[in-house]
Amino acid sequence: MSKVTTKLQVTLPKAVADLYGIRAGDEIEWVPAGDVIRVLPPGQRHSRLDVTARLKLFDQATARQQQREEIHKKTKRPQPKDRGWTREDLYARGRAR
Repeated sequence: MSKVTTKLQVTLPKAVADLYGIRAGDEIEWVPAGDVIRVLPPGQRHSRLDVTARLKLFDQATARQQQREEIHKKTKRPQPKDRGWTREDLYARGRAR
């Protein structure tokens, strides 16, 4: 986690800089993205997509999510095993009765 200084400067963690190939002197782009801020490393420029392109990306993401949900529905989850204790036992543990 980084702190913002009084000069509104932010230190980029070394692991993140190494992962994205960011070096001292590189320019990064800060892009408002709703409730978050996207940071684009050098070589990646923010391009504004038109409504049709954004809707196409949204539809693709929705289809992927629906596929994941279908797989999840088909996957049978194992039934919990009897552990020999209940949640209530945990609350009462170590207390005088």
